[in-house]
Amino acid sequence: MPLEIKDLTLARGGVPVLAGVSLSVKPGRALILRGPNGSGKTTLLRTIAGLQPPLLGTIDGAEDRVAYAGHADGLKAMLSVTENLTFWAAVFGKSDINAALEAYDLHDLKDRLAGTLSAGQKRRLGLARLLVTGRPVWVLDEPTVSLDAAAVAMFASAVRGHLKGGGSALIATHIDLGLDEAEVLDITPFRADEGALVGASDEAFL
Repeated sequence: MPLEIKDLTLARGGVPVLAGVSLSVKPGRALILRGPNGSGKTTLLRTIAGLQPPLLGTIDGAEDRVAYAGHADGLKAMLSVTENLTFWAAVFGKSDINAALEAYDLHDLKDRLAGTLSAGQKRRLGLARLLVTGRPVWVLDEPTVSLDAAAVAMFASAVRGHLKGGGSALIATHIDLGLDEAEVLDITPFRADEGALVGASDEAFL
């Protein structure tokens, strides 16, 4: 089932950010979002993930199929690496965390408290959560922040494996991940007139 976005209009703080956004991401494919900082990429991804409503347009194929990773790593500092992954697996009705540990080279860190990890290690653990969700649609906002070259390669490999298994991914990133399965969409042409206020609000974003 593809992710289908049609004629989406979005606002931040009551001010239009994007208008008329349409895109499609089929199973086994990835779409890379590009655009300057402040262009609305985060607002678009949060809306697709169900964290705030659109003003206009439709989102089909998301519902309970999306796993979202934003700027925060979503970790409990006083839980170990294993405990964090086990917690997130249980949230999504799963139990196996071995693939996640393997994909991001976390076996040697599995007993470490998340709060004691470096920024890059925390990011790897945060991204490893995606692999325990079982969700087919990954929606990712600048996922490679704090990652070194080796960890970026781990992430790209995890995405390839996800796509090969029939999943899909929508990723905002400025990094070339070397994904042959990916298309690129520049959202700059969808920028709305920021001077036009709208009646709807998006308090979920604030």
